[in-house]
Amino acid sequence: MNQHNKSISYDRVSHVDDPTSWPTGFEKWTIKHLFNITLYFSSCLLAVLTLPNSIWDSEVKQVTFVIGSLGLWRYGWWFTHAVRSFIYGKLVYPKMRAAGQKVWHDGWRPNHIHFMMTTYNEHREITEKVIRSMLLEIKDSGVPGTIWLGSSIRFDEDIVQNSLHREAEDIDVTLRIIRQNVSGKRAAIGLVLRAMSRQPIDKDDLVVFMDGDFILSRGAISRCMPLFKVYPDLQACTTDEEVICIGPRWIEVWLKMRFAQRRLAMQSHALSKRVLTLTGRMSVFRAKHLLKLEFIRLLEADHLNHWLWGDFRFLSGDDKSTWYYMLKEGAHMRYVPDALGYTVEVIEGSGMERMVQNFRRWSGNMLRNGTRATKLGPFKMPFFIWWCLVDQKISMWTMLLSPVLAICASFIQGASYLIAYIIFIAISRMLLSLFLFAYSRKIQMSYPAILYLNQLINASVKVYCIFRLSKQKWSNRGNQSSEDNKNHLIETARNTMANWCTTVAVALLFLVTLHYAHFIDIPSYQMLVNMFGGTP
Repeated sequence: MNQHNKSISYDRVSHVDDPTSWPTGFEKWTIKHLFNITLYFSSCLLAVLTLPNSIWDSEVKQVTFVIGSLGLWRYGWWFTHAVRSFIYGKLVYPKMRAAGQKVWHDGWRPNHIHFMMTTYNEHREITEKVIRSMLLEIKDSGVPGTIWLGSSIRFDEDIVQNSLHREAEDIDVTLRIIRQNVSGKRAAIGLVLRAMSRQPIDKDDLVVFMDGDFILSRGAISRCMPLFKVYPDLQACTTDEEVICIGPRWIEVWLKMRFAQRRLAMQSHALSKRVLTLTGRMSVFRAKHLLKLEFIRLLEADHLNHWLWGDFRFLSGDDKSTWYYMLKEGAHMRYVPDALGYTVEVIEGSGMERMVQNFRRWSGNMLRNGTRATKLGPFKMPFFIWWCLVDQKISMWTMLLSPVLAICASFIQGASYLIAYIIFIAISRMLLSLFLFAYSRKIQMSYPAILYLNQLINASVKVYCIFRLSKQKWSNRGNQSSEDNKNHLIETARNTMANWCTTVAVALLFLVTLHYAHFIDIPSYQMLVNMFGGTP
């Protein structure tokens, strides 16, 4: 069915809430939730006390020590983020917000606000809600606005124009349509920025980067704008997200869990006046850097030169490109936790396939940009942010070590060890979920299981992607995918080498893990001589 004629349902979400209306703290906890949590931990404790426990037997106690050490390290890192997030959310940002509200109430306004919006073949209902939310922000703020629409088909343009004719009669807003002649979101953004650069835009004007499926909550922009007045060195800020999932319920819960993780991590990073991504869904920039040719070229033609895949362009990840530019420029970046927008995810077809595609896209973008950002060094950014980039690479391997060790130990000790490991996972992931509940709109008892599967799948996908960085697929913006090399022989050789490198890396992971747990020993000189029948 042609998407132009398709209607979607918003039955699950009757309106877009303001984040200040959400239950906070203990408000979201009910007697039912407390009972479920108590029952959960009681069941785990009962399992520990009644089931056979052989984790400290001489044959496997080294494995238990390694798994425990890895756990303490990872949970310590998580706790560090939680503490930093609390400091930013409860101590630092409230002062920032108060300062921003003061200048706002005193009458300060930016001269102009620009919305840079890209869309492709979007559902009519979504586009209309997006435009309505933008018009409300322009009207409420009292600031003249321009909507720069990057599009490639008349269908999207007609919806936007009709929406403005219906709802913008009393609003000071201008629509500029930039029709792209090259496919892809990056090309659309590049053409819009080039068009903007030909206009008399002040360097302190604010530019909102938005996707065509992102609905602004009331007051989202007005919470960001005054921060650029309070902090003259602030160059960009990114905002909170929630999801409207039109698809399987389990994907909605999974996405909500990821957004809860995102809130915790973003607040932790923002304490260092940096973030690890300027999300393309919605971020606000000072125009100073955006109209420079270097910024535009990086965004529209960002690429990587890889030892195996040669030189290739990035399809998605425009938010990582804008972030990398700001990072290398030493720009002040922040996260605004009470500026909210809703990402609309329409899941058609296989939900599992869509989830794996998302993992490959997110992981690929992280790996493609993480290496060059790390190479900037700890003197180009706060040390904590640099170490977060390093940790992203380390964590994808350490996440796989524990299950490998547990499986190996179960072969020696029997199923009792694997059962003990499962209990350990159940307890540890619920403890981590208790932190996430503070950042989630609702308390979901499925978070521990989803969190562990999310970590496991994400680590596995990263290991797969690290040797296939040129392999890109994006279901949005016309279902783009990277083109294979026209030379079939070269492409086959590269794929074979990628498979070989992956096999070697995974084999080394297993061997190093087994050796570290004292399951196997490194062959001695004497052993090698005996193996090949020689004389020492």
